Amino acid sequence: MPRPTGFADLAGRRVGIFGYGVEGRAAEALLRPTAGSLVIVDDVEDAGAGVLVTSRGGLEALRTCDVVLKSPGIVRRRVDVTGLEAGGVLVTSALNLWLHDADRSRVVAITGTKGKSTVTALVTFMLRCLGQRAQGLGNFGQPPYDPSVDTSSGWTVLEVSSYQCVDLDVAPGLVVVTSLGADHLDWHGTLSQYIEDKLSLTRAEGPHRTLVPDSATFHDVAGQLGGDVTFVPADTAHLASRLDLLGAHSDSNVAMALATVSILSGEPVERIRDVATEQSGAFVPLRGRLTLVTSERRDDVEIRYVDDGLATAPLPTIAALEVFCDEPVALIVGGFDRGVNYRSLADAIARRAPATLVLTMGNAGERIGSTLHQLAPALAQSLVGSMDEAVREARTFLRHGGVVLFSPAAPSFDRYRNWEERSDDFVRAVRLLGP
Repeated sequence: MPRPTGFADLAGRRVGIFGYGVEGRAAEALLRPTAGSLVIVDDVEDAGAGVLVTSRGGLEALRTCDVVLKSPGIVRRRVDVTGLEAGGVLVTSALNLWLHDADRSRVVAITGTKGKSTVTALVTFMLRCLGQRAQGLGNFGQPPYDPSVDTSSGWTVLEVSSYQCVDLDVAPGLVVVTSLGADHLDWHGTLSQYIEDKLSLTRAEGPHRTLVPDSATFHDVAGQLGGDVTFVPADTAHLASRLDLLGAHSDSNVAMALATVSILSGEPVERIRDVATEQSGAFVPLRGRLTLVTSERRDDVEIRYVDDGLATAPLPTIAALEVFCDEPVALIVGGFDRGVNYRSLADAIARRAPATLVLTMGNAGERIGSTLHQLAPALAQSLVGSMDEAVREARTFLRHGGVVLFSPAAPSFDRYRNWEERSDDFVRAVRLLGP
């Protein structure tokens, strides 16, 4: 069959859904009434009733399909995926088909190594401040093709991961890239491939504008950018502080959001900034992004506990450390090891002047600790076996005050289902601390 350019092309077809997470379940709900038959496969056992396991007949069943919708977590260049294509099965994604069907002039896609969730939240908030309908979807919430979601009117603000970028062959009317750094190298293979995959969205077909920060990083990769490119300087009016967003990188995130909303709404940046400032009390900063959990004061000594659990790569953790550059910090890092180079993070930690303790967890934590020891063998660090142990040691270290910063620089999948569960564990451990 010809390559599908929308969900209607799947009517009456045998469709495979490869990966039965949030995206796979939404695709099933959408296609169940119209597809000729559905084959649902996941790598994990007990993913759900009627779900085949990839290694136990699932892959063979996918080979019988006309089209396979691959979920983002399934690596695009896996041998079984490329084997399906070599065997004549068309492999695409539900998000790609949705974009083909959507009014792309009403869609903005936001991606980046760090900042994409915050910018998605800011764009949605600012559009609503202007009285316009806007929904933050994609990685930020529900898939836009979920049958319970209505995208027939208003703006659709999509957070898009690098996993998803590689499966998109059409671009929305506006593409925003917030930052670039090393991430997901277990999925992409190399840093250069990660950047190539991440920026592929800017080069997808269809007329569109592309917004990127006005930084050396993006000028260096200008040749890989597609669309009508605009370099956006950081906001200098400090709207970020009014919105309780910490760190210098927040000025860039705010600037990207202001520029995005100006293009979408036709309103000048100055008016958008004024309206957002007036309604700043209604903006709720994202959970797990430099969120203050609590603070305790004893004998004029204050310890703050900060949850930065969304920091699953070195770049956001480095940015978090810069926020607290003048304060003692007990940094909790580590988790699932996906092959990222941690030298830049180790450099940032080793350069710190205030007292610093690094508490490492999991395989990624062990590698971070090893890299750091080579650079700064005298810097205090401790390998811990649980979040409770990490929080207790952090508190003991900061007897003269400072910040317990949970900013893991690695994914959670070694012992938690997702980053939310890991952040919840950090908050629980903090709440359990006695006087």
